[in-house]
Amino acid sequence: MSPASSHALKHPPVTAPSEPAGAPSDFPELGVAIDRARRRGRGAQSNASGRYEAEARVAFDDGWQSLDELPPFKTSVAIDTSRKVITRNDSPDIGFDRSINPYRGCEHGCVYCFARPTHAYLGLSPGLDFESKLFVKPEAPSLLEKELAAPGYEPRMIAIGTNTDPYQPIERERKIMRGILEVLERAGHPVGIVTKSALVLRDIDILQRMAKRNLTKVAISVTSLDPKLARTMEPRAATPPKRLEALKQLSDAGIPTTVMVAPVIPALNDSEIERILDAAAHAGVKEAAYVLLRLPLEVRDLFREWLMANYPDRYRHVFTLIRDMRGGRDYDAKWGERMKGTGPMAWTIGRRFEIACERLGLNKRRSKLTIDHFARPKRNGDQLSLF
Repeated sequence: MSPASSHALKHPPVTAPSEPAGAPSDFPELGVAIDRARRRGRGAQSNASGRYEAEARVAFDDGWQSLDELPPFKTSVAIDTSRKVITRNDSPDIGFDRSINPYRGCEHGCVYCFARPTHAYLGLSPGLDFESKLFVKPEAPSLLEKELAAPGYEPRMIAIGTNTDPYQPIERERKIMRGILEVLERAGHPVGIVTKSALVLRDIDILQRMAKRNLTKVAISVTSLDPKLARTMEPRAATPPKRLEALKQLSDAGIPTTVMVAPVIPALNDSEIERILDAAAHAGVKEAAYVLLRLPLEVRDLFREWLMANYPDRYRHVFTLIRDMRGGRDYDAKWGERMKGTGPMAWTIGRRFEIACERLGLNKRRSKLTIDHFARPKRNGDQLSLF
């Protein structure tokens, strides 16, 4: 952290806390559209049409109890026929400029997932569709090898798992992520991974070899140590103990690990920041980061529905604090502020995180990956070198 940013955290902002934006009417009671039995094991409460749809889908009872006959939401899988697998970005507040997402949609069903709105581009709902209608990229490894082999390609760390989880349940069968890692290992290309799944341990053999060459690091999100909250908020992700055990095994194998306390939700899991960091440090983790809850587009209403259904007594308090950290709004996408928020509450969360990291010796040294081992894959027709 730069001296300037460190100074900002050690001296709180002088602005007074904002008043809750709006009267109680700004916090309407939201109804749950989909019957609990039909969405069992899912995170979202509803399945509203995406923002680009001309017509909205509404479930209603026609008097014949037809809603009782609707089947549960089962996971379906379709093929994503994209011809490129590396996605570029120029966002100034994230530490990578390229990423790979082997899957679209995510069966983990985390209700707060900021990637949910991307399903609207497919004409699907960011709600239950996002976690039940998945798209896989079976050709991702071969497409990646082709892109790395392009004459103008310049290597820099590829981030995987920044949108949807590469180790979500479907990966156990599809093994697309493992194929991607095999390509990256052969090419000597650096990769950073973010996941909530203990399935990452399946690939510990590849990750350990890559780590010895400073080619990989793994971050695992631990949102809560409370099993009830974790199960409700992230219904098909690994349990908190499984994630901590994965961090321990990765660390023991010499793979640089980071614990992500993300997202931090005021009045819901922010009280756990120190305990999560303690548990991660005990598991051998050396680095930590956090991200404040983000509620872009449809995620806001999905989270409001979930909160009202599961923690109605905290509903008003949570959103009052969120608005205090977002300039009076439910979300502010401004660069440099969307990840951490602003105002006294946001400052307090940041300072608590820093103090805990200092006490535990976290973030004393950041792992740095290298591009020195990169060897461009051979393309069909390339002449073999004699030397």
